[in-house]
Amino acid sequence: MKLIVRKKQLSEAPEIWLRRAGYAFIPEREDGERSFARRLSRDFYPRFHVYFIEQTDSKGEVFVTFNLHLDQKRPGYEGQSRHNAEYDGEVVENEAKRLQSLVLPEFFV
Repeated sequence: MKLIVRKKQLSEAPEIWLRRAGYAFIPEREDGERSFARRLSRDFYPRFHVYFIEQTDSKGEVFVTFNLHLDQKRPGYEGQSRHNAEYDGEVVENEAKRLQSLVLPEFFV
């Protein structure tokens, strides 16, 4: 599930905003993508997993796109990147709503 916000609505860097939202940084992978996770229990899985990118539109405004999904379990085989993940559904939608509630309203920007 994607959540797109104006960077101004975060009031701080996306990395710090995600940490305040309960996410922990996951060290960069080979592809250089920055990602964060929020555990649902003491175990490492299931967890919410989010990537983000910053993009500037033609008017110079910066938007942040968060790509959120729920990892149910780790990949089954070493070297395998596929895992059991949900990109929509009630649990993911509720987390997206929670994150959206932490964004500054547009009339404050």
